[in-house]
Amino acid sequence: MPANETAPSVKKKGRRARLIVLVLVLALLTGFGYGTYWGLDTVRASFPQATGSLQVPGLTSAVEVKRDAHGIPQLYADKDEDLFRAQGFVHAQDRFWEMDVRRHLTSGRLSEMFGSGQVETDAFLRTLGWRQVAQAEYDTKLSPETKKNLQAYADGVNAYLKGKSGKDLSVEHAALKLSADYQPEQWTPVDSVAWLKAMAWDLRGNMQDEIDRALMANKLTPAQIDELYPPYPFDRNRPIVEGGKIDGGKYAPQGGSAAAGPGTGKGSTTGTGTANGSPASTTPTGLADDATAQGATVGLRTSLTSLAKTLDQIPAILGPNGSGIGSNSWVVSGKYTTTGKPLLANDPHLSPQLPSVWYQMGLHCRAVSAQCQYDVAGYTFSGMPGVVIGHNADIAWGMTNLGADVTDLYLEQVKPEGYVYDNKVVPFTTREEEIKIAGEKKSKKITVRTTNNGPLISDRSEELAAVGSRAPVASSAPDRGNGYAVALRWTALDPGKSMDAVFKLDRAKDFAGFREAARDFEVPSQNLIYADNKGPLGNIGYQAPGRIPVRGAGDGRMPAPGWDSKYAWKGGKDGNAGYIPQDEMPYDYNPGRGYIVTANQAVTETGTGQGKYPYLLTADWGYGARSQRINDLIEAKIKDSGKISTDDMRTMQMDNSSEIAALLTPMLAKIEVSDPDVRSAQKLLEGWNYTQEPDSAAAAYFNAVWRNILKLSFGDKMPKELRVEGSCMNVRGESTGPVDDLAKTVRECGARGSDSAQPDGGDRWFEVVRRLVKDEKSAWWQTPAARNQPATTTRDELFARAMKDARWELTAKLGKDQATWSWGRLHQLTLKNQTIGTEGPGFLQWLLNRGPWNLGGGEATVNATGWNASGGYGVTWVPSMRMVVNLNDLDKSRWINLTGASGHAYHDNYTDQTTLWAKGELLDWPFGKEAVDKATVETLTLKPGS
Repeated sequence: MPANETAPSVKKKGRRARLIVLVLVLALLTGFGYGTYWGLDTVRASFPQATGSLQVPGLTSAVEVKRDAHGIPQLYADKDEDLFRAQGFVHAQDRFWEMDVRRHLTSGRLSEMFGSGQVETDAFLRTLGWRQVAQAEYDTKLSPETKKNLQAYADGVNAYLKGKSGKDLSVEHAALKLSADYQPEQWTPVDSVAWLKAMAWDLRGNMQDEIDRALMANKLTPAQIDELYPPYPFDRNRPIVEGGKIDGGKYAPQGGSAAAGPGTGKGSTTGTGTANGSPASTTPTGLADDATAQGATVGLRTSLTSLAKTLDQIPAILGPNGSGIGSNSWVVSGKYTTTGKPLLANDPHLSPQLPSVWYQMGLHCRAVSAQCQYDVAGYTFSGMPGVVIGHNADIAWGMTNLGADVTDLYLEQVKPEGYVYDNKVVPFTTREEEIKIAGEKKSKKITVRTTNNGPLISDRSEELAAVGSRAPVASSAPDRGNGYAVALRWTALDPGKSMDAVFKLDRAKDFAGFREAARDFEVPSQNLIYADNKGPLGNIGYQAPGRIPVRGAGDGRMPAPGWDSKYAWKGGKDGNAGYIPQDEMPYDYNPGRGYIVTANQAVTETGTGQGKYPYLLTADWGYGARSQRINDLIEAKIKDSGKISTDDMRTMQMDNSSEIAALLTPMLAKIEVSDPDVRSAQKLLEGWNYTQEPDSAAAAYFNAVWRNILKLSFGDKMPKELRVEGSCMNVRGESTGPVDDLAKTVRECGARGSDSAQPDGGDRWFEVVRRLVKDEKSAWWQTPAARNQPATTTRDELFARAMKDARWELTAKLGKDQATWSWGRLHQLTLKNQTIGTEGPGFLQWLLNRGPWNLGGGEATVNATGWNASGGYGVTWVPSMRMVVNLNDLDKSRWINLTGASGHAYHDNYTDQTTLWAKGELLDWPFGKEAVDKATVETLTLKPGS
């Protein structure tokens, strides 16, 4: 049966489950190996108290927690410490399971909760050393005020934990206590700081592209790889910032000077240098024509598969590793809005989770003063104080991933006594790590070895440990010895001040304060957009912050030889990095066009010519399909009516138009088709407007055709390391004897997870195909005969075959009757509870997970409900929240979350926003005291206590 679009199962089924939980609970415990009876009180025991009063040790005065009908809290306090202590308490009330899992993830201690199955993941994360870096940040980098806020937050969490365990915390903790007698420990400030490392990991830029290009070199030529990674189309898709320059050591927007737009302070970095604005031609190594580099990377390719598999196994808090994380944000000047002040929209595209990664909240000082500085509301991370995205009384801000290249893989020559660097052997920096395992007396001990290029991640893989042991290397490469190792250089492994930036953003009053906060937002590198309500029309702006390396040789597109100092990041001795000075990072302020769009496109055009930016930010931008669509929608609306409303902004967020469909559908419609069933499907495309609504049969068929075009033209030509796991094909085997053996074939199966396999169908593939369709006889269109299908030699022959394959694929999935087809039936979202809802017993997954929902939208559309074309049609990326901020009247701003405020299964606020989110609806977002009071349905008073 087709899934319910509006998913009535979420509320109706949830209420029914509450009534029958007494009957089902015995089966639940059997899944954990116990026969103890579990009653309804176990499910409800952890629901938070939301009315009356509670004592919280450490408070100096009462804090009010006002919740609306969706359980979204607004906190009111008289001191900063009280505000953040209460925030920690309330986060723990609603989301402590999520917080507890996350801190075990970031510290490499999942095995303590879930047993031996997580040991390899823990070992990899211990090797990266997130926890050690977070501790160093707390000890040496963060301001005293930030530390005070972090400690207050931790005290609030611990006040909630006091005297609680098992079912008092969550259903999941109850299950874990029964299975492993697990007891949560106290929360610490470093637990909060470490969350930023997980955020940075999932937003780390082009590391996956770097691996994929190296693996492609096993099977594809350098020219073919270049075709699959085309340059950014600056002639068609606008960058975020146009025409700025660096003047006197400071960035100056177009038409301005170095002083244009507020901003003070000296850059804290020492690195300088320039970089070519377009990627260098991909040689077999991707690193110029240097023999040493060539020998290094040729030796590396044969074993990168192991690293790719390891990355697939690391729990991605924000999203799978394969697709580039996307997001939309844009801001429109009051000159072009119906309100007369700016409107700002943001919808970060992340992995769907239950509960959502975001938690909506307001943090209000009853009277803003030196001792109580905050009046801010927006989206928070459970486990971390402050508001990450949102607005205060003066400004609003949003974020999208800048996508800067902040990671490099280095091949290292290792010896028993150390590693080679500039013809000298340098001792490793080492540390011992002990991984404790739930249910086992014996721990696992590992040694982490670190070079000046970073930790040896190959130590966590037997295959990577022998990197280069079989592959040929150039004579100029160092002797292989016991094999090459692989190190990771990553900006997030250097302590920074991003936690300071969060509090500075929350307090900022103007563009100068906003830019000052952005200076500290070092990792992950984000596009920050801005709006304020100053003056007659307000102001809009943009800042590109982040710690972005300046490289020596190489451009970061392929792994580099770690033994050669000329490939190190510039700026310091012994491999210590230099970064682009913050004063020279691009920004914009009140541009003449009247709006700013960021959607993971190029920040600015780089290079050495007039109006080009001299530093290389990355060679792997998103390709601008979403950003240019938003530009076009804004310009069309301004041209049509001259003004844009809050509802117009919401409508733009739900735009489902497919750029690749607009390009290919006219070509598909002209192909002569003899099979009547395929011809019938082809007719669905006639008159289609290229929008991907959930009830659209045309969208279903086109996306199936697109998926099959990609498979036939590119997927089947990929090395097995990039093809989706389980996809098998016959390939010619290697000869070990007479020439005749070359004709023999072997069965070769893909090895990549479904969320990260290639081709994934994103806007890079839009650009690849756009460039190829003009060449009707390109080698990419040539395929061998298979499954009673003739070989193809031209574009139209391959398209015809893809149309036929798509017809029979949808027949198998949706039935022969096209009248029953719809995109939403293929393109479904299921929300999975963190960890247990994904990997726990099937019955427990049934209790904790929700869905499916039939969705519209798609990959690289503004309504970016992403899917991986190699893995299937299921939703892997979503707008994790949506907001539209009205700077003229903040109480008329609007917001929505993917799930709900509560992390407790069967609570009314577990997924109460999801159906609204799926329809593109937004909730009222009260901010002022009067508006908050009007929306309040429950008030809890937190009082000082012992």
